[in-house]
Amino acid sequence: MEGFLGVTYLWVKAAHITFVIFWMAGLFMLPRFYIYHQPVTPGSAEDRQWIDRERRLRNIILTPSMVLVWVFGLILAANIGLFSGAAGLGWLHAKLLVVFLLSGFHGWAVSYGKKLATGYRPESDRTLRMMNEIPGVAAVIIVILVIVKPF
Repeated sequence: MEGFLGVTYLWVKAAHITFVIFWMAGLFMLPRFYIYHQPVTPGSAEDRQWIDRERRLRNIILTPSMVLVWVFGLILAANIGLFSGAAGLGWLHAKLLVVFLLSGFHGWAVSYGKKLATGYRPESDRTLRMMNEIPGVAAVIIVILVIVKPF
């Protein structure tokens, strides 16, 4: 499927998949970091280490990867006709919805890290463990939508 990208289509697709892997890796790691950070005494040396680890993960891997996933993904979507009304893209609409929700989860995770950094721990350990599963469930849904294209 070349569209306006022509021979660069596969390069853009490869970049999209690469940054999806980076983003998902970060989304798997960050909530796990929070589970380990949560019981640490606010203001302690260990607390400061967790704050620094989480900040670096967010700033170096997570947020740049999410931005690039969206940029490359929207270019690919335009290439196959999403914005020109092409038929048969129900799977892509559903995928975009899941990615949008995953981006919202990313936002929640970033904001929770900032709360932890101030010593505020509003969520229970159980809630954090449940939130840790969201990226995995989203990944399964997205892969099924992209590979199977059920609608």
